[in-house]
Amino acid sequence: MTGFVCDHCGKCCRSLGRYIGIERQLSEGDYYCKNTLSGEVFPVHVAPEFAEEIDEDFSSGTPGSHEGCIFLRKDPKGPGHVCAIHATRPRICREFRCYHMVISDAKGAPVGRMVGRADIQTSDPVLARVWNEEVKPLPCPAAPACDPSWVERVSAILAAHGYRGETVE
Repeated sequence: MTGFVCDHCGKCCRSLGRYIGIERQLSEGDYYCKNTLSGEVFPVHVAPEFAEEIDEDFSSGTPGSHEGCIFLRKDPKGPGHVCAIHATRPRICREFRCYHMVISDAKGAPVGRMVGRADIQTSDPVLARVWNEEVKPLPCPAAPACDPSWVERVSAILAAHGYRGETVE
């Protein structure tokens, strides 16, 4: 297994974030929120550098007007996005992975990622062909990267073509 590395694109927060709503404000920077998918209610603490901005958005009465999560913010230190509640984010956010497998070539260089249930992101035309012709047709379990037999079959297919797949923890 390999570790998940976030590239701060913000796509997850724009999609999953629509299910995170603020129920009420407890104090400046502290809120009770709700995951509308699971019904989970959880406290969050906003990082100090975003507290005023979040408070203004919440107080405006239109906290749901953001594309995705109200806690998704532009990274003030550079490109990309950051989570204003990262340290106290809910379980759905902590467990989310936008890719489930990293695929490397024979030299060990990453050349692709499995995204979604069993799609591929790659600029390697050979890997794309192998994936679409040999992996994609396999019966796909609900969580393929968590199914050892599926991972074993995919790993064997990739290895036969000089690639190596590692699931992401």
